[in-house]
Amino acid sequence: MNSPSLKKAKEIKLPSHVLDLTLGKDNQIYAACLDGGIYEVSAKLKLLGEAYKEIARHDNYASGVNWSAARNTLISGSYDGDLKWIDPAEKKETKTVKAHNFWSWQSRLSPDDSLLATTTGQYLCGGYKYEPAPETEPSVKVFDIETGELRHSFPHTPPVQSVAFSNNGKLLAAGNLMGEVILWDLSQNGKEIARIKTPDFTGWGIIKGHYYTGGVFALHFAPDDQSLYLAGMGSTTDPAAGNGKQLWQKFTWKDGVKKEAAAADSEIGEGLMETLAFHPGGKFFIMAGRIFKGDWNAALFDHESGSKLHHQNVGFRISASTFTPDGKTLYLAGGANQGRPSEEKKWGRIVIYEVIS
Repeated sequence: MNSPSLKKAKEIKLPSHVLDLTLGKDNQIYAACLDGGIYEVSAKLKLLGEAYKEIARHDNYASGVNWSAARNTLISGSYDGDLKWIDPAEKKETKTVKAHNFWSWQSRLSPDDSLLATTTGQYLCGGYKYEPAPETEPSVKVFDIETGELRHSFPHTPPVQSVAFSNNGKLLAAGNLMGEVILWDLSQNGKEIARIKTPDFTGWGIIKGHYYTGGVFALHFAPDDQSLYLAGMGSTTDPAAGNGKQLWQKFTWKDGVKKEAAAADSEIGEGLMETLAFHPGGKFFIMAGRIFKGDWNAALFDHESGSKLHHQNVGFRISASTFTPDGKTLYLAGGANQGRPSEEKKWGRIVIYEVIS
């Protein structure tokens, strides 16, 4: 196979930063945005009006949006702590569930469309090194898609930023901003099966301050579910600048937790990596986010060797990524410079790439 590359096809502007996106029926794009809106987005050239339409709204940042094909419904999450079930055909909300008393950081749908996992966690100072205090509610919750009922709740150390289901739907993983990931086996009633702790993803204890100095911002199981990828930002000495490493690491846990691979220092720069997604073919993945120093903020990596295959600077901060099921198209979403509050500016972005392989 030739090394894959990306060719830009189209860029779409939205009212505010896109925190998450999903593909619905016939690859219809749906975006969750910083202004609280859930938008239906057209990838076609517009003739009249805007390329997007608001179909639901949260009272705070809309942080997640997920498509359930089995039920023809969207489920969104937000910093208001609510989950909303949305009928995209009727463009109306059909159900609201209070998931958290604090922000819903990230939400993911199980592969069989039966469960939705969501994470939370408020940072409260817990010691002289500013380590987090114990959680005030379970940081990881799993809800039944059909009924909205709570099926599982798991403790973690807040703030818990990322969550992922295994490809077979049996395992759940959640990572926090301290570089700690917990795995549970849902087929064994949520039994904890492993804990991954890597100091490479955090600077807490080095810098004494109320800062998220690094963290695990994205998780993804390998195609065979035998290992887990972590992505985020490595330790930094200047948290306000976000100058930690652009970082991914690969762990296995079957015979004890072991780091199998990591991004090579010669192939990365500095910046916060917020998203990681596997190509449907399973041979490579993309990691993307915000650049601080270096020449890329989106790159393709080989699954087997871990080597970088292709990279580019997209030109804006990326918060979400997804491939179409056939693997021919990649969507990257995020936001450009916001500008002054007095300015009317569409600073949300979705860029569409052809995947060349």
